[in-house]
Amino acid sequence: MKSTIRRRINSLTNGWLIVSLVGATVLLLPVFAILFSVFSAPSENWQHIKEYLLADTIGQTLLLVTLTGLFATLIGVGLAWLVAAYQFPGKRFFRWALVLPLAVPPYIAAYTYSTMLSYTGIVQTTLRNLGVTVTPGLIDLLSMRGAVFIFTMFLFPYVYLITRSFLERQSGSYLENARLLGRKPLAIFFRVVLPISRPAIIGGVSLVVFEVISDYGVTSYFGINTFSTAIFQTWFGMYDLSAAVRLAAWLMVGLIGFFLIERLLRRQQRYSTSTGKLNPLVPKRLRGWRSVLAVLFCSGVFLIAFLIPVVQLVQWAMWSFQDVWHAEFLQLATNTVLVALMATAVIMVFAVIVANVIRMQRNGFSFTLSKLVTAGYSIPGAILAIGVLSLFIWLDRVLAPVYAQFGMVEAPLVLSLSLVMLVFAYVVRFMATGYNAVESGFEKSGTKYTEASRMLGHGLTSTFLKVDLPLIKGAVLSGAILTFVEIIKELPLVLLLRPFNFETLATKTYQYASDERIVEAAVPALCIILASSLSVAVFHQIGKRVER
Repeated sequence: MKSTIRRRINSLTNGWLIVSLVGATVLLLPVFAILFSVFSAPSENWQHIKEYLLADTIGQTLLLVTLTGLFATLIGVGLAWLVAAYQFPGKRFFRWALVLPLAVPPYIAAYTYSTMLSYTGIVQTTLRNLGVTVTPGLIDLLSMRGAVFIFTMFLFPYVYLITRSFLERQSGSYLENARLLGRKPLAIFFRVVLPISRPAIIGGVSLVVFEVISDYGVTSYFGINTFSTAIFQTWFGMYDLSAAVRLAAWLMVGLIGFFLIERLLRRQQRYSTSTGKLNPLVPKRLRGWRSVLAVLFCSGVFLIAFLIPVVQLVQWAMWSFQDVWHAEFLQLATNTVLVALMATAVIMVFAVIVANVIRMQRNGFSFTLSKLVTAGYSIPGAILAIGVLSLFIWLDRVLAPVYAQFGMVEAPLVLSLSLVMLVFAYVVRFMATGYNAVESGFEKSGTKYTEASRMLGHGLTSTFLKVDLPLIKGAVLSGAILTFVEIIKELPLVLLLRPFNFETLATKTYQYASDERIVEAAVPALCIILASSLSVAVFHQIGKRVER
């Protein structure tokens, strides 16, 4: 019996598995560092935060999340139903164009719209020239309603994308039966579409909620006191890292509770067909005024959520190009690309290793491992940054005797002020992006070629290099591009963990906007949007390939 167990363990244990386990443990260390701080003694400022800051922070965060989730659901589900269930002019264009708002980081949209709608902006100036006077504050975006507007218009694609995909693939049979039973379109939407789409809608809204909680650029610019801004204020305003860690820990506890509730809701709302055969939804053609309304609705959302801000940024970029595009900007772009490439390379190598291990061991252990290595994506950047910083400060203290051997005294912060810490934070945060792409590649290629290679006597590594890697190279490339662009867009992590004097496109855009130099911020902002649009195009191509 013991020899059988030993043989079983030996057959499962290999270098790939060991690297995966060690890597997963290292990725989880920042999370543990934050959670353990709940049990440590609070600092002097914690009582002040509890009395004067915490209630307002919780209230504004909940209000922002609730309103954004509600409006993003209304727009996202409405567009998903329209595009999935009906044919109308321009549908093929709107089907992918309505994803493009994801290419515009919300903080860039916030700077752009708040300037456009300000007293000296193009909107009010044009109205005054036409003899129309706008009541002061009527269209001012620097408020809670402005933040809700920005988050709704630039995050609704999460709900739209997931719900549309679900409706196109799995709702055909349900809707066909409802139509055969004589249900009207409105009754079908409320009594069939919404109930069966609930898991997909909840999944999309969850992503919106996580993005809103993670944000720092919009909320700080609009002066809204959320958990992310409170963490920044505690850290850099009070210079109390301990209290900031404690805030992050309690937010993480709340997020874990939200995550568990979301999983519970999705698990209880599963729908399946009795035949196991999925009938794709056959769109109905809209005619007359209904067709015109559909085009107007899609056009309006696309204009507000993508075209108008991008056109405005292009105009500002033409005004400021000569002032911004110089040697320092090239160094800025180089920094951005360099750190993104470093993090992407680490992520893709580790993602390939873990995904290969997991697909060879289809069991509960592999499922748990996949969830652990991708958990960082659901952790807001500000929280993760604090966990990573705490970990690296501890590491520097442990390595202090080693530093002393090289002449460095008084416990210097070597790793805590280096690019290594920033790259590590990116790896924890965006491992899910690279891993999901590689996993989809492995699922598509299957295991028959791998098993044939192993039966011919090739080892796991040899089989991977000669058989598996050529089959999934497209998925690896797609994952690398998506990961690269996600890193370029990220703001809170790089703001908190960058080395001294290290600027990226995201930090420079934020710095220009914070200094009220919105026009100068257009060039780096457009560079980010251009790179992000590439990720949307890649995502669209991947979707088309999967559909085939």
